[in-house]
Amino acid sequence: METHNQSIKNKQLSRKFVRYKEGAEMYGMGLSKFQEIAKEARATYKINQLVLVNTEILDEFLELYRE
Repeated sequence: METHNQSIKNKQLSRKFVRYKEGAEMYGMGLSKFQEIAKEARATYKINQLVLVNTEILDEFLELYRE
C-alpha cells in the first residue's frame, strides 16, 4: 500500500508544469543549469513574474542528447 509521502512524491514527479526550483530538484541539477536547459529547449512559459517549465517538452529535448 502506498504511503501518503510516496503519493505526494509520485504526483510531483508526474507534474507537467514545474517552477525552476522544483524542476532542478526533480532532474537532479543546479538551478542555473536547469534554467539554461529549459530555455534552450523552449519549454518555458512566462506569466507575469511566474515562469513554468513544461517537463514533457524538456524530456523530449533531453532525449536528443542520450549517449
